[in-house]
Amino acid sequence: MGDEDGVDDVTSAVLTASRLLVAISARSLAAVQDAVTLPQFRLLVVLASQGPAKLVTLAELLGVNPSTAMRMVDRMIAAGFVDRRASPHSGREVRIQLTAAGRALVDGVTARRRAEIAAVVARMPEEERRVLVGALRAFNEAGGEPPAPAPAPAVPLGWA
Repeated sequence: MGDEDGVDDVTSAVLTASRLLVAISARSLAAVQDAVTLPQFRLLVVLASQGPAKLVTLAELLGVNPSTAMRMVDRMIAAGFVDRRASPHSGREVRIQLTAAGRALVDGVTARRRAEIAAVVARMPEEERRVLVGALRAFNEAGGEPPAPAPAPAVPLGWA
């Protein structure tokens, strides 16, 4: 007897794909593994995609309690990847944001990850790629994951 609504088949396919994506993620982080852990990198990615945030908001987005988020933030401040600033809307509210070094780390890891994923996708038949885009967009939306930023356009040297 089969899986009538396809949930089991899709779940198995996504689990297999997640193993590949975890391997790609681990390789993309290998160059910075002494600087950040995977959970800390997730914090940096959330800040990169959401912008400056309050600690409570970060904890919610990461699915951790505020004390855990505070420890992560403290470590990332010590490493120079994030800082705390007073909110422009309220002097009593503190916002956590990426530093230039944090942005560079996220951008570098993301570029390595994007290149490796692109190599895998390039080996797929074109029609399968089109189907995959729609399926993954629906999957990401159902999971509440914001879209990955598009790669920055290449700018020839000397031209702005």
